[in-house]
Amino acid sequence: MFCQKCRTPLKVDGSLEDLNPAAFDLLIGSTGKSLPDPSSKSTSRPTFPPERQNLYNQVSRRATTPVYKRTVPAPRYDTGSSSIGQSRAGTKDGPGMSFVMLSESQVAPAHADSTGDDNGRRPSKGAPQTVPDAQTMAHEDYAFSQQVEKTTRLFEIISARSDIDHPICTECTDLLVEGLQKRLQTATKERDAYISFLKNLNNSVPAPEDVQAAEDDLKATLQTEEEAFQELLALEKEKASVDLEISELEEESRQLDLEEEQFWSDRNAFALTLSEFQNERDALNMKYDHDSRQLERLQRTNVYNDTFCIGHDGYFGTINGLRLGRLANPSVEWSEINAAWGQTLLLLATLAEKLGFQFQGYRLKPLGSTSRIEKIEYPQQPPAHGSQRGTPSTNNPGAISPPKVASLDLYSSGDLPLGLPWMHRRFDAGMVAFLDCLRQLGAHVENTPVSLPSHSPSPHRHSQQHNSTEASSAARALQAQISGLKLPYEIKRDKIGDASIKLGFNQNDETWTRACKYTLTCCKFLLAHASNATSAGTSSAPVPSTTAIVPSR
Repeated sequence: MFCQKCRTPLKVDGSLEDLNPAAFDLLIGSTGKSLPDPSSKSTSRPTFPPERQNLYNQVSRRATTPVYKRTVPAPRYDTGSSSIGQSRAGTKDGPGMSFVMLSESQVAPAHADSTGDDNGRRPSKGAPQTVPDAQTMAHEDYAFSQQVEKTTRLFEIISARSDIDHPICTECTDLLVEGLQKRLQTATKERDAYISFLKNLNNSVPAPEDVQAAEDDLKATLQTEEEAFQELLALEKEKASVDLEISELEEESRQLDLEEEQFWSDRNAFALTLSEFQNERDALNMKYDHDSRQLERLQRTNVYNDTFCIGHDGYFGTINGLRLGRLANPSVEWSEINAAWGQTLLLLATLAEKLGFQFQGYRLKPLGSTSRIEKIEYPQQPPAHGSQRGTPSTNNPGAISPPKVASLDLYSSGDLPLGLPWMHRRFDAGMVAFLDCLRQLGAHVENTPVSLPSHSPSPHRHSQQHNSTEASSAARALQAQISGLKLPYEIKRDKIGDASIKLGFNQNDETWTRACKYTLTCCKFLLAHASNATSAGTSSAPVPSTTAIVPSR
């Protein structure tokens, strides 16, 4: 057996081994129910509040089967042990029996070991046992099991009739006794407190005057309570009306919230649409600005300057990188000179076509390094039939004779027979004809004024509005007609400036090279004039000054 508190192994006291049925019943009877009998309680004053009694009755009616219930099992007897056991198993003792049938072993159990001989020695395993010895051993085993069963049933009955589980050891018993003593002291103090409170309650019985005063106070309190209740009802009605008003205001607030949400949704949609339009407007403005700048750049672009780039390389004048002239050092090949004259003739033909001018008596044939100028000579007519020098009369078409066309070379191979320089006559005639054509175009430019209209700034560019006054004044200044533009070098027959274009005995290479350079300078002047005349109606750029293009003489 083990202690039910600390689970320590226990040794049962020897007095329980020799316990007869009368002592067993005496022990069971002495452990009566610890709970008081409900029929013996006092009816004068209840020991507990009626609420607890009602709760107990309610719970008792709804009580279910307990999960664990301690029960005392019935005594177990071996069916084949003896005749006395069979008689006990067949009949049950009634509760009113005052005696119990005991067997001989229960009255006087044998303590001596009957399995040994007189000398205290056990028989060996191989020794045969007699029938009386076997019966004695079976009887002792039955007595021991009966003793254990009786002790276990005794502890079960005691545990079922009290709040303590048995068996317990000595130390746990001391602790249990100490705890019960403390509970006893606490219960005693509580009983004394209740007794003193009951005495004070019995001694403090109010007088009739106090009862009357208490009743008056109760009536006044009830009246005050009634008034407070009526006021509470009025406040509840007012609260109901306020709640109704609050609900209406909340509904109105919800409607306003919905309207506000719709407003912000419309506003966001409008802002998004406005942003898209603004982005589209900005994109269009950027495109317009880009196109305007591109147009302005294209208008300012001078295709003639890009096509015919006139410059200088030391003492030589150049056109598109081709040197026009000849010196002893450095020496220039005739192929380069012929190509330069071809580019110059092409420039002159292009300028005449752009300005709408027709040369009198000449027809230009720009053919690269083998360019030519055709000289047209009309036969002499009577003065009455001719209107202009070198121009056939139109009064008598049938009398017009076919003109005489002479081809003048504007190139030279440089192979002079016997080193005679006068063999350049065809080349000299071609260069003189070129100067004559250049003179005619210069005279046309001098006699033809150019009108430059005003140009206002772009209307969409807000940053240029503050320059409108300056633009207007500049436009008024550009309204003046530009006239009287003359070539930077005067051309007379075969001379341009102070240099002759011919190659002869008295003509050195340096003079001819300078005349070629003057010729390119005049061509560049006409090129600038044609560019300004072309961009006069579409560009607002001012006309470049003549001094910026033409070098000083």
